[in-house]
Amino acid sequence: MLKNLPLVTLLLCAMPAMALDFSDIATEGQIKYMKERPDPGAYSYESRVIITPTSLVSGSVEIATCHYQLDPIRKVVIVFNANRIQAIAVKSVDKMASAEVKNNQVVLTDVERGASICIDLQSKALDQVGVGQYRLNAGPLMRRYFDGFLPMAAKLRVDWPANMLVVEKTMPSEKEGIQVVQGNDGVQLDMIFAGKMTAQIYLKKPD
Repeated sequence: MLKNLPLVTLLLCAMPAMALDFSDIATEGQIKYMKERPDPGAYSYESRVIITPTSLVSGSVEIATCHYQLDPIRKVVIVFNANRIQAIAVKSVDKMASAEVKNNQVVLTDVERGASICIDLQSKALDQVGVGQYRLNAGPLMRRYFDGFLPMAAKLRVDWPANMLVVEKTMPSEKEGIQVVQGNDGVQLDMIFAGKMTAQIYLKKPD
């Protein structure tokens, strides 16, 4: 089952195509950050969030998500938060029998190794946490394998009109395996890790 809240991925996968060392796999409650992937070309996740001036009032944002290099599995269910999701549209699929939207879910069947799917969303994913202060949550992001977690890459990109917002902080902050690039019109986190990752981006209106 692939379980997805706004900016969230949970992947139950089949046997990885490439042999990994035990040190590359995280256990429950553990997270390992990695400078480079030990399994290049394996599963990765990308999302792009568009925040507009209207979003600051409504909390509603546009999100484009893509899952690449999926592991082979007979059935995958992507579940979105029913309290937040406002629209779901499957934009593209490759190497799977079907991808069907059912209420707040997208059900994938007969997923082949290396499959991909891109889904566009409209969601109330922006929380106001103070006067002129906002938070985006991403997580938990994971690539589960039995009782452990395999390495994965995740790219989280957030865009807004120039000078509308500034980044207060990101959690996790920049470190080995976490790269944070920000400007006056957006921020991007590039992450390589194994484990159950929860990321948060705190934003505010400029002084």
